[in-house]
Amino acid sequence: MKLLVTGGAGFIGSNFIHYWLNKYQDDEIINLDSLTYAGNLENLSDLANNSRYRFIKGDISDEKIVHQAMTGVDVVVHFAAESHVDRSIIDSTNFIRTNIEGTRVLLEAARSLGNIRFHHISTDEVFGALTLEAAPFNEHSPYDPRSPYSASKAASDHLVRAYFHTYQLPITISNCSNNYGPYQFPEKLIPLFITNLLDQKKLPLYGSGLNVRDWIHVDDHNRGVELIIKKGKIGETYCLGGNSEKNNLEMSHLILQLMDQGIEMIEHVSDRLGHDLRYAIDFSKAKKDLGWEPEIKLEDGLKTTMEWYKNNEAWWRPLK
Repeated sequence: MKLLVTGGAGFIGSNFIHYWLNKYQDDEIINLDSLTYAGNLENLSDLANNSRYRFIKGDISDEKIVHQAMTGVDVVVHFAAESHVDRSIIDSTNFIRTNIEGTRVLLEAARSLGNIRFHHISTDEVFGALTLEAAPFNEHSPYDPRSPYSASKAASDHLVRAYFHTYQLPITISNCSNNYGPYQFPEKLIPLFITNLLDQKKLPLYGSGLNVRDWIHVDDHNRGVELIIKKGKIGETYCLGGNSEKNNLEMSHLILQLMDQGIEMIEHVSDRLGHDLRYAIDFSKAKKDLGWEPEIKLEDGLKTTMEWYKNNEAWWRPLK
């Protein structure tokens, strides 16, 4: 089988490519990535001479490049997205172009090339925010995006479903909670805090730190995507969560504990505009239909992630 992975030089995409090529020895992957600030070919340097892997530098909004990259593939796995909320608040332009128009271009190519199987990676942020007492998001939660980033992802989800209903394009969608693990760009909370502590810098904690997130290790996420591609029902959405809710203050304390640092390393900073209180995922549908549930406990995943950043300073140092 041949897969086209969009955004494969990014954090989750590069981990997915490693995961898939290691598990499926007869499969091939084409990686289409425009190498924006968060795309890094160093993430895949070990595959440079792998005959089953090919990289194409290109923008998913470019119809010609997308058509060429997608020709002959069996499955499209669409990770490519502008994804940092803070950047979307400053300027939403690239988020609209990449996340909405780029997804449309990909869908149109998949349709014109014979209705290629299409899996779309989305986020729990499209559902908005939960109160501390509310039940977690599930596949039937109403959309209520609250940032330019989440609004652009919500629009792309709707486009993907529209291509299923209008053109019978064989799609699936997954909405996941906050990923962490190796190769994550160090502007995100966990790698930022880890690399700051490695540099003996304080942890910039937004506001009171009481905003809650559900954390999923990238390997658990990729296993979920694999099962959706292999066993998921066409036209369906699956929520993938980590069963690891922590508020940001608790996460800060856990990271400090695991890195033998004290709470004096926390520095409270001005809160993010429109900062959603809580995200959480109910993954019972994926468990029932696919036999999937997260396997990596948060503390264990954090330990291996910390070791990776300790041992790969040459990777993250230029990005800080």
